[in-house]
Amino acid sequence: MTNEIRIDDLAEPVLGDLQRSALAYGESQHTDLTVDAVLERAKDATGLDDFGPDDFRERLGLWLSEMDEDEDAVGLARLVLFGNAVRYASNRLRIADLLRRHPEIHDVPIERPVIVVGLPRSGTTNLVNLIGADQRFRSMPLWESYEPVPDPAEPVEVDGVDPRWSRCNGMWEAMRATVPHVAAMHPMEPDHIHEELELQLPDFASYNQEWVSRAPKWRDYHLSHDQTSHYRYMRTGLQILQWRKPRERWVLKSPQHLEQLGPLLSMFPDATVVVTHRDPVAVVQSTATMMAYSARMAYRHTLPEWYAEYWTDRTRRLLESSVRDRHLLPADRTVDVYFDRYMADEIGMLQHIYDVAGMDFTPKARRQVDAYRDAHPRGNAGQVVYDLRRDFSITPDEVRAPFDFYFDRFDTRIEVT
Repeated sequence: MTNEIRIDDLAEPVLGDLQRSALAYGESQHTDLTVDAVLERAKDATGLDDFGPDDFRERLGLWLSEMDEDEDAVGLARLVLFGNAVRYASNRLRIADLLRRHPEIHDVPIERPVIVVGLPRSGTTNLVNLIGADQRFRSMPLWESYEPVPDPAEPVEVDGVDPRWSRCNGMWEAMRATVPHVAAMHPMEPDHIHEELELQLPDFASYNQEWVSRAPKWRDYHLSHDQTSHYRYMRTGLQILQWRKPRERWVLKSPQHLEQLGPLLSMFPDATVVVTHRDPVAVVQSTATMMAYSARMAYRHTLPEWYAEYWTDRTRRLLESSVRDRHLLPADRTVDVYFDRYMADEIGMLQHIYDVAGMDFTPKARRQVDAYRDAHPRGNAGQVVYDLRRDFSITPDEVRAPFDFYFDRFDTRIEVT
């Protein structure tokens, strides 16, 4: 196949001029990874100073200290973390300010959402984007998730483009330039439907930090705390977006929901839940490859074997929690989507989801879905070739061994042998 992508330098990256230049710039900068530095920068950026309840400071402090103490982290990674933390803190300030001025937002209903949950790399992104193509649904594009409340003092650009979209597009172009194969593994265009988990980040919560850095301390902290309050904060973020731009129903998705079904359903008790299933070995090899590849711009050593071990364990934890809490899902509003069958008949599976959700899959909705599929053909950015044995010195059987409990429960096809 001409569009195959083989990443042969996971362990010993071969860097291009732009990558070396970006890393050198990061090393030239002094980044103060402290809570006070982040919050002061956010206050300067927004002109606001009320962050609301300050329990978030402990969580932000752990994010910053875990990277600050990691001698393998490069200057660019520190700079990126600081910039993201400032954006989240700025969003927190603007959210708190908007809610003070418009308390009626708390009364905006979020009714009967369709929520896709499933392992990362199991088709959740494709599925939510297909459903979201139906314009009756409210969904959250990446650019809106990055800055859910606009700066009221910032004008729309001359060509009518929202400056938040332009900033998001700038981040995407920078990512494509420095880690170009990410486009094939996980598209992050501004208009791509994103995870509502982004709305937990102004509360400095969620498992997102595990995706952008080596964060086992944060993982342990996150998993040892009840996440209900952070799901409530996320729901408030959705209410803000619904208040600004209402639609009939929401379509949502995040792999994290697999281990947080209780908090999720406490916020959305009338949801239709779509659970995706895929061979965990395919998930692990895809995730570990993406993470090890991206690590060339964040760490001095990419440590592919570390990522394989970490994401085997993390995937197991996600699935164990989902099996433990499966009884919480409403039987008449739950759809199981198996990856191989979904790939073979996307439209048939969509029809089934609509039936369970109590919606008509109208001719207009079908045309909108078809238009999205035509504009986003599979593999248009290239197809990464994965190889556990070559890249991670481990066999598929070794990775699959901890997942017998999952295969015993669900009829998931083995993909990787």
